[in-house]
Amino acid sequence: MPKISNRGENIPFSPFRKLMPYAQAAKAKGKKVYHLNIGQPDIATPPWAVQKLKETAIDVLAYSPGAGWAPLRKAVADYNQARGIAITEEEVLVTSGASEGLYFLFIACLEAGDNIIVPEPFYANYNGFAHMADIELKSITSHIEDEFALPDIDKFEALIDNRTRAILITNPNNPTGCVYSKATLEALGRLVKKHDLFLFSDEVYQDFCYTDEPFFSALSLQGVQEHVVVLDSVSKKYSACGARIGYIFTKNEQVFHSVERCSKLRLSPPALSEFLAIYMLENDQEYMASSKAAYDSRRRTVFNRLKNMPGVTCYLPKGSFYCFAKFPVQDAEHFCRWLLESFEHNGETVMLSPGQGFYATPGLGIDEVRIAFVLNENKLNHAMDCLELGLAKYTEVEANLVSQLT
Repeated sequence: MPKISNRGENIPFSPFRKLMPYAQAAKAKGKKVYHLNIGQPDIATPPWAVQKLKETAIDVLAYSPGAGWAPLRKAVADYNQARGIAITEEEVLVTSGASEGLYFLFIACLEAGDNIIVPEPFYANYNGFAHMADIELKSITSHIEDEFALPDIDKFEALIDNRTRAILITNPNNPTGCVYSKATLEALGRLVKKHDLFLFSDEVYQDFCYTDEPFFSALSLQGVQEHVVVLDSVSKKYSACGARIGYIFTKNEQVFHSVERCSKLRLSPPALSEFLAIYMLENDQEYMASSKAAYDSRRRTVFNRLKNMPGVTCYLPKGSFYCFAKFPVQDAEHFCRWLLESFEHNGETVMLSPGQGFYATPGLGIDEVRIAFVLNENKLNHAMDCLELGLAKYTEVEANLVSQLT
């Protein structure tokens, strides 16, 4: 039988989907599983946009341009201009989700064997994209005890070598919920300018900041705009993950045209979803305010429940809709699997994402989990009930196993 490539064989598992077979098996046994493992919101996709899509007359669903329909690019530019980010539609390129945009950036801006510096924990799929593009992620670790603030800039600088091409950040951060300040971004801006690097800024969660300080985009940094590429998406802000519409924007023409060549090879973004994205971006003020308020309440619910669980270390996230917590267990992945296989409370259990997959450094995150607070308050409290009771029972079982071994 033909053998697959080493690259194909070693693509990292997605930590938020890795345990799905166990969740499916639990459901087959009649358990109700609360999914806090993945950022799939339960808030309705904007109904006015869905209705408008249904009413759209389409004779032939044709390819759109590789960079996306001009009306969508303009809608994205208008949306960001209204938030103080000075871009034009000619600087926007539509992608099949922000994930495709990042992969295109890796291909367009780095050679095989080059490296990118990225704070960890980070969005787990960065590992996979780097592997597929044959580049290295050089991680710099942030810590829950510091609320996952970025390490000092001199620690970033110490990692730069002759193969370093970019620094990649997620702001607000997935999985930690940290939001980086203007001063922090300015320091990164000075660093990338000094060493002639790119700054890739994944700003998919820019609309979900819960701090008094307004969100500051990396593209608003002065004097380094040729170095900056921003990634964004409709997936999270509009609860439209399945639309697969993202976009990058940059003032670097070389980067834009190189990524555009990649986009033309895959022909076009999903055209039907482009219509939906236009309609969502047209009128979103009330919707976004309501969604943000819902997530703000949910993050407080999760934080308050976690801080009262013995042995759990957590902090109140300042952005996105994730909480990254440290549990009193030796192996969080085993615990997450145990919740699905061996635990239930009133016929219910909960699915979480093990923390190890959000790191590049071996051994880190082994006792941590990411919790996505994407369910309504009632379901979220039921899920936290399962987690609290399950964690208490598991730590008893784990302690007994350890005492038997010793």
